[in-house]
Amino acid sequence: MKTGEGAGLRRLGVVIWALTTTSVAQAQSVEQFYRKVDLSLVVASGAGGGYDTYSRALARHISRHLSGGPNVIVKNMPGAAGLTATNWLYSIAPRDGSHMLATYSALFDANLVGNERAKFDVRKFNWVGSIANSPLICVTWHTSPYRDIRQMIGKPVTAGATGRTAKSATTPLLFNEVLGTQFKVIMGYTTEGNTLALERGEVDAVCGIGLYTLRASHPDWFTQKKVSIVAQTGLGVVEELKGVPNVLDLVSAGDRSILEYGAMLEEMGRPYVAPPEVPAERIAALRQAFNKAVADPAFLAEMEKMGMNVAPITGEGMEGYIAKLYAYPPEVVRRVAAMYGAAK
Repeated sequence: MKTGEGAGLRRLGVVIWALTTTSVAQAQSVEQFYRKVDLSLVVASGAGGGYDTYSRALARHISRHLSGGPNVIVKNMPGAAGLTATNWLYSIAPRDGSHMLATYSALFDANLVGNERAKFDVRKFNWVGSIANSPLICVTWHTSPYRDIRQMIGKPVTAGATGRTAKSATTPLLFNEVLGTQFKVIMGYTTEGNTLALERGEVDAVCGIGLYTLRASHPDWFTQKKVSIVAQTGLGVVEELKGVPNVLDLVSAGDRSILEYGAMLEEMGRPYVAPPEVPAERIAALRQAFNKAVADPAFLAEMEKMGMNVAPITGEGMEGYIAKLYAYPPEVVRRVAAMYGAAK
């Protein structure tokens, strides 16, 4: 046998071995797979925030509802307001069902608005579900003269933000666009650093923060009335926010569509996604385990104790929201894209 022929056969053997190994792995039942493999639950933010709190609670309950009962390991991957982890999930994470990501719903229109830092196609993710919607609020410190968003219109005020694509940046900029406020967005804070900046008086407001996230991380701010909720956004009615102005009610009909676009992202709240191309039976198993875990009495009791909201959306429901989002008229998307560009 010639040397070249031998090398060619060896390469062919390697290819056949790789294909055989892949076929065997894919042929495993869901139970066989998760008996051998840990489930990594990656959180696209740092420790201590709402996403992290929800995910660590979910990790304590989802395993017993997933065939094979895998160990569930929570890993934090903060950076670029969720882009670091979401790009990683799309391009690098194994596509075998061993990884799931808790990421920001604010990123789900990244492809629509032309965010070049988003190296993923949102519509190719596998949607596992969402634990809760995320009614967003804008707050000021109790010493601030501003107790209502309408008092801020036309006045230069500062708002802290974690990054360009974060709700803490896009929400005040959206208010500038449709309401006539003059927020200057100061970026670069961590999640905890942003609320600390409000407390220290470094910024006038924090906007686009989830009501339940803030209540869970700073319960004393509510019990001791350390903050004023000056505005809310969202499509639904939140009982405890009655009397707080909803910006949707303060704008023209034309501008309302811009706010409803943003509210669509809020409704997706606390989403969990898996990479593209994961075997369908494993996605079905993850969805089923997620649905059972978020309805588990032990999980719900834990959430109630922490003051965390639970309003689940199924993976199929998440797919429906994405389809609606990507069906918005081009003129609405153009306005939103222009607004996001102002956050540089």
